[in-house]
Amino acid sequence: MKINTCDRFKKANRKHGKEYGLLQHIEEPQNPWEIIKMDWVTGLIPGGKEHYNACLVIVDRFRKSSRCLPCHKEDTGMDTALLFWNKIISKCGMTRIIISNRDPIFTSEFWTNLYYMLGSKLSFSTAYHSQTDGLAERMI
Repeated sequence: MKINTCDRFKKANRKHGKEYGLLQHIEEPQNPWEIIKMDWVTGLIPGGKEHYNACLVIVDRFRKSSRCLPCHKEDTGMDTALLFWNKIISKCGMTRIIISNRDPIFTSEFWTNLYYMLGSKLSFSTAYHSQTDGLAERMI
């Protein structure tokens, strides 16, 4: 039976979209806060004096520890950058690599320029691949 040569079979099983790239190896950090992962938890019940309804989760890949920073789902890129600067960089030092999902805040021109000016490398995790973002997802 020559199913692979059938025109209907070929049309039905044609690949659509871009070819997937290979997973890239994420290097292991040598020091605390050198490589971090960032992700959001949203949909929280508003709480506290500020009525926070979201949380920015930042995971240190060296220690496998996390920090949850309360914030608002409506925060802008500038709000998030100030929070990151005041709560992480000022206390833990500069990060070399920041891994995040493709959230519009992290892909904005503002954040891209901020990473560049600080000398950090921005890496995006692959959607639905626990190999790249599993540590951050488990912390959530």
